[in-house]
Amino acid sequence: MPIVNIDLIAGRSQAQLKALVEDVTTAVTKNTGAPAEHVHVILREMQPNRYGVAGVLKSDEK
Repeated sequence: MPIVNIDLIAGRSQAQLKALVEDVTTAVTKNTGAPAEHVHVILREMQPNRYGVAGVLKSDEK
């Protein structure tokens, strides 16, 4: 049972998230041979003020 965890910054539409889950599932089934019903995709969305790069919060970027 493949489990894929994806962390991303919040702000994508429901349609984008759905397409992401579908595409990831397709890639996993293609490359592992696991049936789609066994592929689990977990999306974890973070608020921009809860993620930083190089000491700068994403919410502070211009």
